[in-house]
Amino acid sequence: MSRPQVHLSHRSGWLRAAVLGANDGILSTASLVLGVAASGASGAAIIVAGFAGLVAGALSMAAGEYVSVSSQRDAEQADIRLEERELRLDPGGELHELAGIYERRGLPPPLANEVALTLSRHGALEAHTRDELGLDEERLARPFQAAWTSALSFSAGAALPLLAVATTPSSVRVGATVAVTLIALGLLGDLGARLGGAPRRRATVRVVAWGAVAMAITAGIGALVGSVV
Repeated sequence: MSRPQVHLSHRSGWLRAAVLGANDGILSTASLVLGVAASGASGAAIIVAGFAGLVAGALSMAAGEYVSVSSQRDAEQADIRLEERELRLDPGGELHELAGIYERRGLPPPLANEVALTLSRHGALEAHTRDELGLDEERLARPFQAAWTSALSFSAGAALPLLAVATTPSSVRVGATVAVTLIALGLLGDLGARLGGAPRRRATVRVVAWGAVAMAITAGIGALVGSVV
């Protein structure tokens, strides 16, 4: 007996917010503390900057995700309301439209009409929302879910480089932060790929490589500004 297939696309909403939040938390906080450290600031100043970046970043991620996903939700709800009105004003025409969708997917006309009629009897709006608009209940935009997922994942990610800075001696602070950040980014890339069913090696290399570039640029700018100031 074959094992049932497990599809992963239903995770797309919260998975995108979680991975994006954690990645931003790790990378932005690491880049921030490295930039401040490269400027010659004291250990206390580096930690304060990192903690401020954690709080500000988590709140910013939550607000940004909420606004963005709310806009998506509003567009989805507007389409659903329009479809509901069309079903009320012209149910026959909507039934014919639904049958046409199934015909274009390969069903013969008599069977397409029968399927459209049967599905409409059990919920015409649901059938049109799913098959005409392409909106599935499990994939509808959820602003609050995206907001708290982003905030929590950002905070968890940001805590890693912040802990590395706070718990290591000044002589190895930069190296330890870079190492912790790259390891965390690699693990995150691998986790995101496994949860999303994507190629793991490619995702891991992509996340680590861009993270290293971002940290190097930020540290370079911090050192330049520190030398001028």
